[in-house]
Amino acid sequence: MADSPVYNASTPTGGDPLKVDVNAQYAGVEWNYTYIILCSFIVWLIIPGIGLLYSGLARRKSALALLFQSFMIAAVITFQWMFWGYSLAYARDASPFIGTLKNFGLRGVMVAPSPGSADLPEIVFCFYQLLFCACTVMIVVGGAFERGNMIPSLIFGFCWETVVYCPLACWTWNSNGWLYNLPSLDFAGGGPVHIASGWSALAYAFVLGKRKDIDKPSHAKPHNTTLVFLGTSLIWFGWFGFNQRFLRAARL
Repeated sequence: MADSPVYNASTPTGGDPLKVDVNAQYAGVEWNYTYIILCSFIVWLIIPGIGLLYSGLARRKSALALLFQSFMIAAVITFQWMFWGYSLAYARDASPFIGTLKNFGLRGVMVAPSPGSADLPEIVFCFYQLLFCACTVMIVVGGAFERGNMIPSLIFGFCWETVVYCPLACWTWNSNGWLYNLPSLDFAGGGPVHIASGWSALAYAFVLGKRKDIDKPSHAKPHNTTLVFLGTSLIWFGWFGFNQRFLRAARL
């Protein structure tokens, strides 16, 4: 009797899923991909959390637009990440500075072990990194807070992710990246997420200029402190999923 097909980690599919249990190699792993998926959904809460925070800090007339913008950012960045963002950041044949288009359109991103961890299927790793990216862009477009329109901010977010975030992620987290090989340790996004988004948002706000009528006392106050508290709480809770990157790195 011929031997049963076995999992082949060298191919993106791991073999024929109708004949092979492509999840077999991940069974029993302490930090398995179910945990990472859970963390991904927790991280997702940061996106509406930032939207609630911004809307609560804004004037009443801008609140709904800022809430809607958070979901539009999630949609635009999901498209960009699946289109070429993931490939530019995490392609296995990346240069020290930027990835190739080997995984364009998530081509070849399936159940083979991910470039970030042999304990994770690449598609799960891709999903988790998508949420990291979306949170980062959401912080950046905060620079348009009551200064610019939504559509230009979405276009800016798409372009910023392509020319700023993806190269920085490649430098820092791709095994071919020049910062990664120094080595430079960045467990929870201090460089590509926080430093990059903070300075970019500041520059964006400077370019757009002051908020209109900001000198009027009634326009300078948050219109809804409850939304501010709720948004901050969601961001705080989402941080537990965000910082699992640090926990895994510390364990290794």
